[in-house]
Amino acid sequence: MARYFDVHPRDPQPHSIAQVVALLRDDALIAYPTDSCYALGCQLGNSTAGERIRRLRGLDDRHHFTLVCADFAQLGQLVQLDNAAFRAIKAATPGPYTFILPATREVPRRLAHPKKRTVGVRIPDHPVVRALLRALGEPLVSSTLLLPDDEEPMTDGWQIKEELDHVIDAVLDAGDCGTEPTTVVDWSEGSPEVVRVGAGDPARFG
Repeated sequence: MARYFDVHPRDPQPHSIAQVVALLRDDALIAYPTDSCYALGCQLGNSTAGERIRRLRGLDDRHHFTLVCADFAQLGQLVQLDNAAFRAIKAATPGPYTFILPATREVPRRLAHPKKRTVGVRIPDHPVVRALLRALGEPLVSSTLLLPDDEEPMTDGWQIKEELDHVIDAVLDAGDCGTEPTTVVDWSEGSPEVVRVGAGDPARFG
């Protein structure tokens, strides 16, 4: 059964955050809120949780996982950035954007695109996930909590707990955080291409 943590959306209780971090370090797969919608997350070194996410969401091996970062310094260790990408992405974060970029050697091969060696990165603007990332001290491997037969991501923490009780390990509930996923910008070829329009304004990358 999944552990359930009801936390304040703007000032999450440190004790609850610490408990979730302990679960993540013990290879847990969690559902947690972001500034766009709920997501599935696990620790970078958790070699089995990525496959659990793929099975749960019905994804193939070409799916781009997202590495959710606490800050720009952490993001910069995971992907290769030229000056133009550096300035534009720094100006747009934190916020509801995911950027696809060439991965550095810090990124495990199983998490990068098998042919392109690219990975998604983002810095969310949500107090709960930012507190979680600070306490964890490393990025979260993440994917939108969108099940194969659903048209929109799940938004209710208790419903997530009830429906996914035996396939995930914890739910971090901070109330409704919307159903619109991030805007995805592919910068892997040296210039920005908006490949999904979501919660972030795409005009700044047009």
